[in-house]
Amino acid sequence: MKKICTALLLLACLAAGAKQKPYAVVNVSTAYLRALPDYESPLETQALMGTVMEVLDSSSYWLRVKMLEPEYTAWVNRLQVTRMDQRELREYQRLEKVFCGPRYATVYTEASEKSPVICDLVRGDMLVLVRGRLAARKHGFRRVALPSGQFGWVKNCALLELKDLQGTAQSIVDEALSYLGTPYLWGGSSVKGFDCSGLVRQCFLMAGYLLPRNASEQVRCGDAIDVRGVLSGDFSTLQPGDLLFFGNAQTGRVSHVAIYAGDGHIVHSSMVVRYNSLLNGAPDYYENAWRLLYGRRILVDHPEMKGIGLVESVYSDR
Repeated sequence: MKKICTALLLLACLAAGAKQKPYAVVNVSTAYLRALPDYESPLETQALMGTVMEVLDSSSYWLRVKMLEPEYTAWVNRLQVTRMDQRELREYQRLEKVFCGPRYATVYTEASEKSPVICDLVRGDMLVLVRGRLAARKHGFRRVALPSGQFGWVKNCALLELKDLQGTAQSIVDEALSYLGTPYLWGGSSVKGFDCSGLVRQCFLMAGYLLPRNASEQVRCGDAIDVRGVLSGDFSTLQPGDLLFFGNAQTGRVSHVAIYAGDGHIVHSSMVVRYNSLLNGAPDYYENAWRLLYGRRILVDHPEMKGIGLVESVYSDR
């Protein structure tokens, strides 16, 4: 208990003297990472609360950072992250984590919805679960700590433990279906908006798997699947949860990814998150199905899955 309390007190001091600290952890529900240190610069990706980054450079109130999982370099507003040195990061990683389960939730200053709001949360955000002498449950709320070191209260029903993220292929499909109608957002990888690979990453994250950020990287994960008969209506080689990649047949360049949902259908973010058939002539036929190039199966049985991380191993050092 002494160790836990010491680490929590450390979190409370992280905001001070951060300028020279080489690491940063996202402390808002969704950080927006841009190509250049400017709000008018294109959105490169989003990063959920708890995402660890290495600080490479700074410009005004922007930090150039490299996300450690997945590796991705861009610029982020410095107020959207908490700076840490190596020791602080190690202590932070050792603390017990919980995840936001609903699409949206709220961190309050007290165990009441009538108390002031600290910040919003989105599905997949990671918080520190407060235990030891500082732990408390009140009126259906649990006490948590943000990466910034600030303490708050979240409804207990909104929190998921790490073991709750151990999903299946079907749970990945169900996760994707739960986002139907969500608008497409270039660089989006949260419930606030998805691009195609951002949707895939989010669905696998909530099943306990960490995939690379972009479709061009995701296509190198897992095991290859023979998709030569798919466009002729032969779906026998596919299983729900498989990834299907679309692009230029002449160059082999991938430009789109979808999750196979079974029965010849996919779920993907294309203008909006939608459910489409791969069978030509079907009323819900995906108009670019003819661009299908590759298939990959992520949930394979061998212990070392190519190109894939596990949430448990990356977000916990306990």
